[in-house]
Amino acid sequence: MPKVTDEYRQARRDEIIEVAIGCFLTRGYGHTSIADLVAASGLSAGAIYGNFPGGRDEIFVAAATRILDSRRLDLEMARREGPLSPAEIMTTLITGIRSEAIGPILPQLWGEAVVQPDILVLVNGVFAQLRSTIHDAVADWAHAHPDRIDGDPDEWAHRVTPVILSTAPGYILQQAVMPDFDGDAYLAALREVLPH
Repeated sequence: MPKVTDEYRQARRDEIIEVAIGCFLTRGYGHTSIADLVAASGLSAGAIYGNFPGGRDEIFVAAATRILDSRRLDLEMARREGPLSPAEIMTTLITGIRSEAIGPILPQLWGEAVVQPDILVLVNGVFAQLRSTIHDAVADWAHAHPDRIDGDPDEWAHRVTPVILSTAPGYILQQAVMPDFDGDAYLAALREVLPH
């Protein structure tokens, strides 16, 4: 039997994630079953579980992780030009999130994390990585502009990073539940509210 390559395995995982995102968007997380994923993908349940032993929960978290990893990469690329202000950091992240189809189902993931300890652990891991990336970017800016902050740049970055990070879930939640939400106005207001 030929050996399955890592590239093939990753391509199959990506295929399952894409199908799952479509199902989650149309049916909702809570109403999507493995049978739905089998029907939509044409794969067997064994193929799905072979790639995601944790089933639907693991697929959901993998999709969210992929998005947040992409956003972290966006931020790291933007930082190569020099320190970004907190407003620029969050504008970069939110602009990337806006381009993702899965954005509207992230609040469902957060809701599941509140009641399912396994998902909470996975979500915490993703958010910890994102928070660390934002913290490092904020600290770089604070060191470059000590006249615009109160106190030690590292301590300031540690204090304000959780607040700065909260602007992304605030955007995502309002976009998902408020029909009159103006995403462009939100991003413009970030520049007024966050240091720049």
